[in-house]
Amino acid sequence: MRRRITGFFFAAIVAALLMTTSANATERHPNVVFFLVDDLGWHDLGCYGSSFHETPNIDRFAKQGVRFTQAYATCHVCSPTRASIMTGRYPARLHLTDWLPGRREFSFQKLQNARIHKHLPRAEITIAETLKKHGYRTAHIGKWHLGEDPFGPRQQGFDIQIPRWNKGWPKAGYHAPFRLDGLSDKPGQYLTDRLTDEAVKFIEASRDRPFFLYLSHFAVHDPIQGRKDLVEKYRRQLQRRPPSTGPDFILEGNPDALRPLSKQELTSRLRHPAWSGFRVLPDQTVKIKQHQDNIQFAAMVESVDQSLGRLLARLKSLDLADNTIVILFSDNGGMSAGNFGNPRRVIAPGRLDRAFSTSNLPLRGGKGWLYEGGIREPLIIKWPHRGQRGKVCDVPVICTDFFPTILEMLGLPLQPGQHADGVSIAPLVKGSGTLDREALFWHFPHYSNHGMQSPGGAVRAGDYKLLEYFENNTVQLFNLKADIGEQNDLSGSEPEKVAEMRTLLKAWRIDVSAATMLPNPDYAPEKRP
Repeated sequence: MRRRITGFFFAAIVAALLMTTSANATERHPNVVFFLVDDLGWHDLGCYGSSFHETPNIDRFAKQGVRFTQAYATCHVCSPTRASIMTGRYPARLHLTDWLPGRREFSFQKLQNARIHKHLPRAEITIAETLKKHGYRTAHIGKWHLGEDPFGPRQQGFDIQIPRWNKGWPKAGYHAPFRLDGLSDKPGQYLTDRLTDEAVKFIEASRDRPFFLYLSHFAVHDPIQGRKDLVEKYRRQLQRRPPSTGPDFILEGNPDALRPLSKQELTSRLRHPAWSGFRVLPDQTVKIKQHQDNIQFAAMVESVDQSLGRLLARLKSLDLADNTIVILFSDNGGMSAGNFGNPRRVIAPGRLDRAFSTSNLPLRGGKGWLYEGGIREPLIIKWPHRGQRGKVCDVPVICTDFFPTILEMLGLPLQPGQHADGVSIAPLVKGSGTLDREALFWHFPHYSNHGMQSPGGAVRAGDYKLLEYFENNTVQLFNLKADIGEQNDLSGSEPEKVAEMRTLLKAWRIDVSAATMLPNPDYAPEKRP
């Protein structure tokens, strides 16, 4: 009898413990995996229309969550966007509006580049710091590019940083040896895979408490170096494809020039010997890649796809998938124009695949441009049990929104004083509402490395987008619903809309204390390359 009673009480205790454990598991805050890709264009994934890059894991992931078709970075280069993700603030408010340390001055520039912070200010409260205060274990793996120590990830709320390298590119490329402090390597290893190894280790070590993993890949940023087995795969695939139709490159000029070139003039110049090379060309023109046929870059994209696939598989095997929010995003558009930070650079015809990574068509431009190709990004969000599955959302959103969105998804209090420029897009993910927002804004008071157009800003309100350039105050107006490729400038035919949107943009600049550009005292236009 005593044994029966003892056994009864033992079973009751075990049952109570199991119920408590189950309740704790239910009450545990979800984990967050933020999967950021560098320089991934809007059209670079299969689920966004690429017919050359194979991304089966990401395509499958999109069917498990919500895929956004009008998601924006706050800048067309990396550091400002990354600062916005971390803080929920526009780069103009942060005075961090260019990549770090930024482009140097040249005498042919009419204006001086605005001064910027050389790091993310320590006074800003990042999403990592906020989650850490709520018991989250935090890890930054990959690219930081928001300041050198003592302004690195460890000083901005991350428990773990791998590797200890704060610049915006892989130190020695993607093939071992990487020469990155804190990241071991062996011959034959590939950087994207090794960073994924470390991310998997972090997930495994954090399975018993909430975690925030910020896996910020260096890929697909240059140097454009694919994993060798995948490069050979795409080499064979390209050989089997029929030849592409249309030109391999087109010319883009400066819309803010004293006499901007028309489409017809740009097309005719493309056939002229003076425009035959790959450099900064006459009339402030550069070439823009029109086809996705870079086998090195395609291999890089697929290695990123495999990285996400490995993470999702490990989450599932650890029974964490149903309690982990996963966000995939890119920091700026694909590099369809060469980097001419050195305006006298000449790209040899045999090295084009090292300088032009992708095509962003049907979008215009690419990294370094305020056209859609520079700022519209792939975004997929999976929110288990709460978010929609396999849905597409066409509402415009921007990366300042991630901070309040993550907090709302986790059931944590919002911090409107910090993420002042973001709104939670959780209702869009749930399919339960829309957003109350007048406009989205961009401010780039600098000269870009990726074109010879003037510095400028932009505003999107509804279907309309206005670009305003700072040298000669030129504007362009596009209706993105009717003209996603931004080919039909409406500024001459809709002056009232131009005035309305310029007023919006001016008021916003005042509100965020946006930096202005001063005249260049050493301006020498005759030195223009």
